[in-house]
Amino acid sequence: MLRYATGAASVFLFLLAGFFLWKSQAAADNPVPKAPKALAALTSDPPPAGEADDGRATAPPAATEKSKEEKRFARADKDKDGKITLEELYLPRRKAFARLDTNADGRLAFEEWSASTAEKFADADTDKSAGLSPREFETTKPKTKPKPKICAC
Repeated sequence: MLRYATGAASVFLFLLAGFFLWKSQAAADNPVPKAPKALAALTSDPPPAGEADDGRATAPPAATEKSKEEKRFARADKDKDGKITLEELYLPRRKAFARLDTNADGRLAFEEWSASTAEKFADADTDKSAGLSPREFETTKPKTKPKPKICAC
């Protein structure tokens, strides 16, 4: 019985391999046909990157923008010496800690850490009942930024 199952599995694998081989050799058709020469001559737009007027491939345009990692590195490298020291990595954390450490004792007490939450609660508790009603709690909802509209050009 095991031989039948092994044979069936091997036939299935051979069929699957044949299917993938067949699909990999299929010609890549361009689903969008090129514009006729007469219409292309009327537009003053340059041809898209990688394609010349006569359909020949051209070199892609050179990238001028910095990558995300390069931008992140530039933000962290405060003295612009080409390397990031441990002090440069600590700087944003030290600033955030100093903002929270209101009494400047070098320690962060729970009251200092939770001060913004207590202020938000006090602002939301309009009837001063030491509790938030559903309507009051709704005012504490974080403000969300609107999603950027995607151009439908």
